Amino acid sequence: MRDQQHINVSAELLAWYDVHAREMPWRVGPAARAAGVRPDPYRVWLSEVMLQQTTVAAVRDYFHRFTARWPTVQALAAAPDEAVMGEWAGLGYYARARNLLKCARVVAQDRGGTFPDTYEGLIALPGIGPYTAAAIAAIAFDRAETVLDGNVERVMARLYDIPEPLPGVKPVLKARAADLTPIDRPGDHAQAVMDLGATICTPKSPACGICPLRDPCLARARGTAPDLPRKAPKKDKPVRLGHVYLARHADGSWLMERRPDRGLLGGMLGWPGSDWSEAPAPKPPFAADWRELPGEVRHTFTHFHLILRIHSAELPKGPPPEGLHIVERDAFRPSDLPTVMRKAYDLWRGQ
Repeated sequence: MRDQQHINVSAELLAWYDVHAREMPWRVGPAARAAGVRPDPYRVWLSEVMLQQTTVAAVRDYFHRFTARWPTVQALAAAPDEAVMGEWAGLGYYARARNLLKCARVVAQDRGGTFPDTYEGLIALPGIGPYTAAAIAAIAFDRAETVLDGNVERVMARLYDIPEPLPGVKPVLKARAADLTPIDRPGDHAQAVMDLGATICTPKSPACGICPLRDPCLARARGTAPDLPRKAPKKDKPVRLGHVYLARHADGSWLMERRPDRGLLGGMLGWPGSDWSEAPAPKPPFAADWRELPGEVRHTFTHFHLILRIHSAELPKGPPPEGLHIVERDAFRPSDLPTVMRKAYDLWRGQ
């Protein structure tokens, strides 16, 4: 419930944002917005999907490439899956790229290229969860939705000196953020809180002396700001092992597999190999004099660490083994591979 203190805090935050808003390629700044320029929901949606579990710095170049190649949701919807997955390579969490295409096609085919302008309509689309639906509704359509990312969680935990650890305390932090969300300019407000967390109320060494919310901030007054938000201890990630097999013909063509749509790296091209487990059995795709390369590939996924042993052999002429594909030299682009598969290629190339 918004009282006068909440109103004052929101006003201070918006005044700060009007001067200090970060410039981003997907953002309409406060001055332009005040002049009547409206955000493009396609660009807001695309940026929010890209930014999930990724930094602004990492996303900028990807965003520029995507919007140059596919400037509208209709253009993206018409793009081949392989092209989109290739441009996505390096951003990780490839299920996001698959859902990106599904969502674009629903919006293009079923809604004439127009995104819903409400939280309820947005969350019904493929790949859009509560955070993304709230962010698009607020930023693109000025709906008074509560946007809660890591930056907002940190600001709320410090502003109200909330000691309970994440992730269990998320509902409390969201309720506090909702109290601050104004009816007027909720999109600018959401971006203001995120900017504050990214530039001043940072995880380490927050710049409390220049913070626009330093006076009402309870954690600053009590000296607890550097310790917040607290987080529950993380469990150690297990380690899994695997084998991959790089087979190349003298003409430069490669033997590759397309991974199942569901699961890790779903729908992506990669090298055939074993399962990923504690003790995987070697699984060469065809009988040959396979050579195990010195070294190994290490990669970390959300829930486990992976160590791959790399094997190479010459690819014979003829049809590929069942379920695998021949990728001709001119069609092979290492940059299209998911990061872990590109690491395997880099190890092979360095021999």
